[in-house]
Amino acid sequence: MASMRTEPNGDGTAEAGERQEPRFGRLPSLIVAVAVIGVLIGVAAGLLTMMLYGVEHLFLGYVESGDMPGPFGVPAWRRALSVFVGLTIAAVAWWLLRTRTARVPSVKKAVNGDRMPAWQTVVHVLLQIFIVGTGASIGREVAPRELGALFGQRFARWIRLGPRDTRMLVAITAAAGLAGVYNAPLAGTFFATEILLADISAETVSLAFGCSALASWTASLVKGTHVFYAIGQVDGLFTSDLIGFAIVAGLVCGLFGALFRRGSSWAESHQSSGTAILWTLPLAGLLTGVVALWVPQVMGNGRATAQMGFSSAIEWSVVPVLALSFVAKAVVTLLTIRAGASGGVLQPGIALGASMGALLGVVWMMMFHSNSIGVYALVGACALLAASQKAPLMAMCLVMELADAPLNLFVPVGCAVAVAGLVSCVLSPRLSAWHPLERR
Repeated sequence: MASMRTEPNGDGTAEAGERQEPRFGRLPSLIVAVAVIGVLIGVAAGLLTMMLYGVEHLFLGYVESGDMPGPFGVPAWRRALSVFVGLTIAAVAWWLLRTRTARVPSVKKAVNGDRMPAWQTVVHVLLQIFIVGTGASIGREVAPRELGALFGQRFARWIRLGPRDTRMLVAITAAAGLAGVYNAPLAGTFFATEILLADISAETVSLAFGCSALASWTASLVKGTHVFYAIGQVDGLFTSDLIGFAIVAGLVCGLFGALFRRGSSWAESHQSSGTAILWTLPLAGLLTGVVALWVPQVMGNGRATAQMGFSSAIEWSVVPVLALSFVAKAVVTLLTIRAGASGGVLQPGIALGASMGALLGVVWMMMFHSNSIGVYALVGACALLAASQKAPLMAMCLVMELADAPLNLFVPVGCAVAVAGLVSCVLSPRLSAWHPLERR
């Protein structure tokens, strides 16, 4: 008996109680979707990166690179003016977008069926890249994920996928946006399967990896390839003292990762709305600019702060600098989210972890005189990101891919991530019950 054909809903699913067959058969439809959207989101991720560079050049007069990861050579007045103007413009645009049109749902809500409005999502994406380019302290990785989710929903509707397959495709294409913008196919794969779907089956992993790999390759044709974090010459061999450091770093970074997760959740749940964003977001820009007068690495998505950790000198004088960078980046990022900005916390989390790992590493190297500061920062970045995201596989792969780290370092990194993850699991319920954060 032929199945009943119906018009799908906005999220690509059919009406309840009615069945719809995919246009090309289930698995061929999924393969076609993954291939087509992988290429499209890769191109989009590459163009978004080029847009970021263009905004940086226009507002700050520099373009981030391995040699210049932050606006260190930009005059202080220009740093302050850039982020203030950028967040003031974004405040007006987001106020209009959020009060006059359909609101853009989060990627997780989109995976679970909430419809991504077309032009509103595109504007929302461009605004996120714009504010990071002007120096706002927030991650840029949410933007390509939202674009990927939009592509996934629209394509799922066209090829008539069912609700379950639509959910899987949207998660895979959203994660491919992350992979494309950072050339990190493993991180994209695990972001889809570990965070968005919580489904590590052979089919899901295969489709997710194929889409993320295609997106990464296509994006590289647009924006080129380079190592995002330079960790210097490191020895891929690990020693017993490095494993000891990994355990210590896991404990410390697990604590701070849990706190950062709780802080970002609080900031997002208390985010300014309505007309309040018209003054809170410019105020956040003003405060960011004031901090950037003395701490320029606080600006942007966290690359400058993280790179400072990866390339710190082995001397006591860098300890207060790393501590200041850690505190400034955490506070200003949470302030920016609280003020009403949309964006990610993956790169800020890496920045905090690299700073803390390097800080602990300086002390550790004074005692044991082994390994390099880049390795210690790498371990800290993986551990804190894993704790803050509760996603150890994604966290390890993202940082390792961004730093082009030797594969052998997965051993000490894995130890640190395991400890940090357990610390985060133990602390999270207690932090959620902490009264001051729960007060509305």
